[in-house]
Amino acid sequence: MTSIFQRAMGSEFDRLHPQLQRRFSVGLDSGEACVGTGTMDEILHGRSFVRPFLALGGSRNVLVPRAGRNIPFVIENVPYLDSYGRETVTFVRTFRFPGRPRRFDATMVFSPERGCVVDYLGTHQHLASDLHFSADRTGALVIRSGEHRFREGSVDARVPQLIGGDAVARESYDDEAGCFRIEVRVTNRRFGLLVGYRGSFTAQYKDAMSCGVRNGLRPVREEARA
Repeated sequence: MTSIFQRAMGSEFDRLHPQLQRRFSVGLDSGEACVGTGTMDEILHGRSFVRPFLALGGSRNVLVPRAGRNIPFVIENVPYLDSYGRETVTFVRTFRFPGRPRRFDATMVFSPERGCVVDYLGTHQHLASDLHFSADRTGALVIRSGEHRFREGSVDARVPQLIGGDAVARESYDDEAGCFRIEVRVTNRRFGLLVGYRGSFTAQYKDAMSCGVRNGLRPVREEARA
């Protein structure tokens, strides 16, 4: 058995920088969790009319409702079995803005039916996005979002491209500085940039069984539909 990211990437996983290979081997098989600590050099928002939507998303820990520079942050990647028996890895980012920290929560599973990693966003997993992983020529990891779906009760709807966001993330390892570098941009095909951030962090690996999933890390509601 391999991590959900290795299953999604297949042999292309071996093209990643060795530090990225270890970081994205986090899972039940490796027995490791990863906690990254660093600084976001810049967190950007798009035009002013997107801010109310970001504030609404922020109430469920979706995206980042504030902008800023030099913001300390922590990212927690912890594997566990969800209530449906699926291996799941948390991607919980806590941005320590002055006055009030903000979180951007996601939980990821591998879907054999969809042939990719499915990213559930927020505290209630109402939004599910297909994620497609690849290695670029430098050994960095590039993640692109695909179809987005909204799930609530009996509602199971595809999010139209007109109002959806296309996310591209690039994570690399800087050998000289000894740290990971991350850059994320979420854009709308009509309105341009919605939110973006870039920064760097170092990683610590912990025994997943001994550290467990701390209180508040798992979503409030789990969605069975991929």
